[in-house]
Amino acid sequence: MRFTSRLTTLTGLAIGVALFAAACSSAATAIPAASAAAATTSTAAIASTPASPAAVDTSSAAAGLTIASTPDATMGDYLTGQNGMTLYVLTKDTADTSTCTGACATTWPALTTTSGATITGPSGASGTFATITRTDGTIQVTYDHMPLYYYSGDSTAGDTNGQGTNNVWFVAPVSGAVPSAAGGY
Repeated sequence: MRFTSRLTTLTGLAIGVALFAAACSSAATAIPAASAAAATTSTAAIASTPASPAAVDTSSAAAGLTIASTPDATMGDYLTGQNGMTLYVLTKDTADTSTCTGACATTWPALTTTSGATITGPSGASGTFATITRTDGTIQVTYDHMPLYYYSGDSTAGDTNGQGTNNVWFVAPVSGAVPSAAGGY
């Protein structure tokens, strides 16, 4: 074999090894992120990372659900679900009863979990977390007996686009003081 032919072969091999190493390095970086996501979802009842609330998988394969809160200067602290997505209450609901079904449930997906799941609320939450069985058989999370929902119009953590919708939808306040339909907060 000629010298230039060997040099070309060795150069190609070196480039191939470098590309392989770079690919492995990228994969190694992605693995901890995937593991971290898996660890997060094992403690939360919501299993997938939503691109938008409409894409939220509100089912649970885990035995626990952690609900957090977000502070807001105007609205006060409010409850958040997966990835910091805002949770809402519907003032037309009555204690332990969801009235949001059909098209409403598509726009306002219920925060659901599995039967018997342990629900952990944020510090400062003065109310009680529990569950109810919806008419479709799913288990919906409640806060102070009010069913909790996401809003499909929110796309990132901290969005509160559903606040005040039709004067009946409001962010779920950590205080548990649900606004009246007429007066808002």
